[in-house]
Amino acid sequence: MQFVLASGSPRRRELLASLGITFSVIKPDIDETQQDDEPPLDYVQRLSIEKAHAVAARLDSALVLAADTVVILAADTMGILDGEILGKPADDADARHMLQRLRGRAHIVCTALTLLQQTNGVGTHQHTRLTQTRVTMRDYGDDQMNAYIATGDPFDKAGSYAIQHEGFHPVEHIDGSYSNVVGLPLESLREMLDRIGYTYTK
Repeated sequence: MQFVLASGSPRRRELLASLGITFSVIKPDIDETQQDDEPPLDYVQRLSIEKAHAVAARLDSALVLAADTVVILAADTMGILDGEILGKPADDADARHMLQRLRGRAHIVCTALTLLQQTNGVGTHQHTRLTQTRVTMRDYGDDQMNAYIATGDPFDKAGSYAIQHEGFHPVEHIDGSYSNVVGLPLESLREMLDRIGYTYTK
């Protein structure tokens, strides 16, 4: 069965390829606007499901993997139900504002994965799973932050940063999955693939 990644993210492509899976890429076209009063976790799961179905609708038989990742600045340290989603920055000022807010404090990175089996034009099985990682940022200086923004790296990243950036190193420590913060929680994906009996090499 054809394996399709419903994402245009180069980081997700690299992570999926690390499992030895041969796949094609189809970027979903959906409205990603958060609904009024929609909690962050509901939002990210909904987008993941909608992305999977949008791509599956264009195929006859395939295994479709969709993912959506959000950075949530918690309203309190005990929960994120009322947290604010930090999306991709619109410009330098927006990136600077987000990185200033994140500096020296913890936030939550959530990725929803949806694995949809499409057979003869019908979605036969759907599995959706949410992975959360607590990320604590280091107390980087303004000069470091501005130099990072000048590289252009923040502009396709939720929360305006990449944990793996070698020059900036924005993260002090994490509690949970590293690959989740990059954009595709491999531990969760392996469990989902094992559950449906899909064989991969790594």
